[in-house]
Amino acid sequence: MQKPTKANFTALLPLVVFLGIYLIGSIIAGDFYKIPITVAGMTASIVAITMTRRPISESIGDYSRGATDVNIMLMIWIFVLAGAFAASTKAMGAVDATVALTLKIVPEAFLPAGIFLAACFTSISVGTSVGTIVALTPIASAIAEQTGCDTAWLVAIVVGGALFGDNLSFISDTTIAATRTQGCSMRDKFRTNILIVAPAALITLCVYTFSNQHSLNYTPTEAVAPWYTILPYLLVLISAIAGMNVLKVLTLGIVSSGIIGIACGKLSVLDWFSTMGQGIDSMGQLIIITMMAGGMLEMIRINGGIEYIISRLTARVRSRRGAEASIASLVIFADICTANNTVAIISVGSIARQIAERFGISARRTASLLDTFSCFIQGLLPYGAQLLMAAGLASISPVEIIPHLYYPMVMGACAAFAILIQWPRYNDR
Repeated sequence: MQKPTKANFTALLPLVVFLGIYLIGSIIAGDFYKIPITVAGMTASIVAITMTRRPISESIGDYSRGATDVNIMLMIWIFVLAGAFAASTKAMGAVDATVALTLKIVPEAFLPAGIFLAACFTSISVGTSVGTIVALTPIASAIAEQTGCDTAWLVAIVVGGALFGDNLSFISDTTIAATRTQGCSMRDKFRTNILIVAPAALITLCVYTFSNQHSLNYTPTEAVAPWYTILPYLLVLISAIAGMNVLKVLTLGIVSSGIIGIACGKLSVLDWFSTMGQGIDSMGQLIIITMMAGGMLEMIRINGGIEYIISRLTARVRSRRGAEASIASLVIFADICTANNTVAIISVGSIARQIAERFGISARRTASLLDTFSCFIQGLLPYGAQLLMAAGLASISPVEIIPHLYYPMVMGACAAFAILIQWPRYNDR
């Protein structure tokens, strides 16, 4: 891997180009479907490759290494399996049966709150926001179709609940990265973290319970598929909660959906193969933009973009609040540049620890701030894995989801307020 150069502001140009073309262009056009996200990614990638002074073959090599990073390839494997799982379960009737059961059991007024709580519970048990989104987004999308509710709104509820668990779970990558880089126990980090984000979760839950912003209009009906068609979803959730690897979980879900679908006459073997292929194909754009983002962000790192952000944010730190604000800003900008909250925490972890030691900030508080602010911004990135996955499964634009992401927004506000009032307080390092 190429070593990063000294801090360099111009290294951030590809990111500016990407955001400018996709976000600003779409806002001007008034339609987020007018400018494909892949076109913005391609343009930014070309800028990233050509702006270096090295031979183009070397730049392409660096870009390719970033695009095929082990974390990127793992993400792509998840996308492929998730697409196959979502398509096969829908074809054999699992989605329809689950939706019918949900609408029958849960009162209309509490359906949004119920979806949020289900996502929170699943994510804190599974330890991954992406896995939670894979499991619950198809259900939320189908509920939206049957109730006349805004799909983006219900999908945003799932994403918000998924980020809750990603931030707090003991088995979350972000929790592990934050505690290891700061040298504190997971228990201490959790106790500090929960005091910051619990108000955000309660506020969000109240909004979903009492808000009439999105009225639901539905009449509970009998399931169009046998009850046992929901078993693949139950199997996926139970195995994930039990700690099984997400790739194994999704593979198990695919196999179980095929066996049950064929056994109950909903699918033939050829139909099963065909639906899986269609599901995988539907993830094509998602896979392409993920690889482009990985390559582009690696070029930013190599050319000194992240070093520039770090040096600028830490240059004028004078107080404890300022130190905590700089730690929050560091991980936010690192996440914007990497589109991966775990990588962002690891990238700035050692610097954050130095700042914390200098200003007497407890390790558990620093770990909590790193995890919370990285999850906050990760949930709002239209090119982040969470929104890309949710948008792909729901067949909507990731930007459509962002205005409805109440929990990440409130979580970020609560974390900022915690810095302002210095809550919770610890005297230990």
